[in-house]
Amino acid sequence: MYRRAILLALLAFALPLRAQDGYRQPPAPIAQILDAQPLPAASIHPGRRLMLLLERRGLPPIAEVAAPFLGLGGDRVNPKTNGTARELSYAELAVKAIDGGTERKIETPAGARIGSPSWSPDGRAIAFTLTGDSGIALWVADATTGKARALTGPVLNGTTGAPCQWMSDNARLVCRTIPRGRGAPPPDDEVPAGPIVQQTTGKASPNRTYEDLLGSPGDERKFEYYYTSQLAIVATDGQTRTLGAPGIHVRAEPSPDGRYVVVETLHRPFSYVVPRSRFPRRIAVWDIDGRVVRELADVGLDETRSIAFDAVSSGPRDVEWRATAPATLTWALALDGGNPATSAAKRDRVLMLAAPFTGEPTTLAELETRAAGVSWIGDVAVVDEEWWKTRRVKSWLVPTAGSAQPRLLFDYSSEDRYAAPGKFVTVPNASGLRVPLTTADGRYAYLVGEGASPEGDRPFLDRLELATGKTTRLWRSAAPNYEEVVAVLDPDARRVVTRRESVRDVPNYFLRDVRAAKLTALTRFADPAPQFAGVTSQLVTYARDDGVQLSATLYLPAGYDAKRDGRLPFFLWAYPQEFKTAAAAAQVRGSPYRFTRPTGASHLLLLTQGYGVLDGPTMPIVGEGDREPNDHYVEQLVASAQAAVDKIVAMGVADRDRIGIGGHSYGAFMTANLLAHSRIFRAGVARSGAYNRTLTPFGFQAEERSYWQVPQIYGRMSPFNYADSVSAPILLIHGMADDNSGTFPIQTERFYAALKGHGKTVRYVQLPGEAHGYRARESIGHTLWEMVTWLDTYVKPAKPTATRNE
Repeated sequence: MYRRAILLALLAFALPLRAQDGYRQPPAPIAQILDAQPLPAASIHPGRRLMLLLERRGLPPIAEVAAPFLGLGGDRVNPKTNGTARELSYAELAVKAIDGGTERKIETPAGARIGSPSWSPDGRAIAFTLTGDSGIALWVADATTGKARALTGPVLNGTTGAPCQWMSDNARLVCRTIPRGRGAPPPDDEVPAGPIVQQTTGKASPNRTYEDLLGSPGDERKFEYYYTSQLAIVATDGQTRTLGAPGIHVRAEPSPDGRYVVVETLHRPFSYVVPRSRFPRRIAVWDIDGRVVRELADVGLDETRSIAFDAVSSGPRDVEWRATAPATLTWALALDGGNPATSAAKRDRVLMLAAPFTGEPTTLAELETRAAGVSWIGDVAVVDEEWWKTRRVKSWLVPTAGSAQPRLLFDYSSEDRYAAPGKFVTVPNASGLRVPLTTADGRYAYLVGEGASPEGDRPFLDRLELATGKTTRLWRSAAPNYEEVVAVLDPDARRVVTRRESVRDVPNYFLRDVRAAKLTALTRFADPAPQFAGVTSQLVTYARDDGVQLSATLYLPAGYDAKRDGRLPFFLWAYPQEFKTAAAAAQVRGSPYRFTRPTGASHLLLLTQGYGVLDGPTMPIVGEGDREPNDHYVEQLVASAQAAVDKIVAMGVADRDRIGIGGHSYGAFMTANLLAHSRIFRAGVARSGAYNRTLTPFGFQAEERSYWQVPQIYGRMSPFNYADSVSAPILLIHGMADDNSGTFPIQTERFYAALKGHGKTVRYVQLPGEAHGYRARESIGHTLWEMVTWLDTYVKPAKPTATRNE
């Protein structure tokens, strides 16, 4: 089978590569796989009795993806809908009882773009949005009958995400709406009123590169126009009343008792160098009639924050309602001004203030590092803290009643996946806020995690004794399946919903009786891409020449037999990651028991064209002690790639002279560096990468030092500086509307010019309308056509370069 695939591919792509031929279709069966319906997702009912099945849409057409948008404040706005330009939407919704019964489809108009589905706190209703050509409307469905109806017309403001949130009475939602009578949008400035001036007065303002920022007074007017919203309370009977005055309200969350709303409102001065998340904002508590009860803070423009990863705003942040109280707010406040370079015994304070919000806030906890979240188990707070520089994560149990002192619950490295304790199993309470699930006596809670191990990921369910911190393993995924807990259905954790799969079995949802080890199928999704059946995979481990252990997933084409068919042309797809310890870098990632069906522009589709694929070979960049990982980036990268190739050659499946390398984003950066600094690969595919680090001078990826601190590191890591040394043909692909920080299209444009100027073999493909991740069916199909054509031209028919010892 694989020999026939190779012959067909060579015949199909024997034509010369032309530059402007329109969108091309990839060879069979890739095109058919791209058009398959994706597997549904699921959301569990608050009472854990029902499942909401979310039918995903297929790949959208280029006409939708390339529709006009406005880049404002770091976001992309669809001016026709007043929502985000690239919203996640579903095609259909259906409700299914966990204990059996008929699946009920929710009635929505044909062709609807369904967004932001959410259960009411009592689970009787499901709210969702429908996006049409002229705007976003709020709908609600009865969870029992599936009947749905519109609560508003297309008046919602979706510029900052889900526009509505349920209140605890199950009968009302707080929504951001378009102000009535706002008029026409500001026109483009046809005649400039004057120069655009920016100025600094000597205060350092180091900022990473951002896309879609404001850049003119006209942009500022458009930002105010599209982001200004009128808060409103929308009842399930269709009645609507406004709440307070219009403003740039980016957040409005009702209190658990439904008497207050915490509102965050942006205001001028805006910025041309940072996104809206760092614009000035007022944080206030409103009552349910829209009156300001208390202004918690007016946080100023945040342009001068350090680029260090542990740096934060100097004002209140992460303002949240306490889930187990009627109306109590918590928030974090930096004690070191938000600057990790400032010496401080305590870095953060977590504060708490209860209704009627007239007194001074009390201190819930003071932390040595950064607050990273608060959850609640009755009167006990679970306070998380973290410090990126050391990779330490801690969790504390902090009583709010009595004289008991905080107690350390967890203390581990964020890099140490083997030691990760897992995350609390949470359920929505009566107000709709999520809290950790506990036994009826409050003695135990539950943890779920990936269960990383030397054998691969094995998800688990643990019971945690809160008084002692002792855990008991209740269940763990076992070979030959990969199974993960989706929901725990009862306080004793006897029944759980899991998502279960194997190499041959489609991922489906199951009801598992943990004690009886009994499984009942809840869904029976079919294989979306049976053309991929027969592909084999295995988890492989090997060592780098410095002793660091590495791992990858090896895929072989359907029907392939090494003894009969010999060595294959191979393709490696990778993404480097930084570590502070070699031990953490050596940990195995992934599982050999996953069901693999590629979606989008996946490199795994090359398996249908006669290639073997080494997927995710770990490329750890390690900097232990005082050394930073990138101090020896190139050397470690080349060593990791060499070890991966040596492994598949030693296994007898890969032809050393016919191996390509590729990656997306930081993986594209990796690809260019490997072709510039080694002679391991015959060709490369680099998609949406950055190649000149002087264009990201205030840090990139996990590098928090600036160019001026370590110019030699930035220079050494930039493949642009070594364009004259690139050793193999390289295919460069980039979305023309890339929205990712640091990977502006100019990165690929200038790298292509440098390679062309040095006479290298390079092809530069620009995808109209595409952002950092490609979405349109036409773009994805063409990307795969380009990849197959490139590798069939420069890898598959390659001749040996020299006599080698295999």
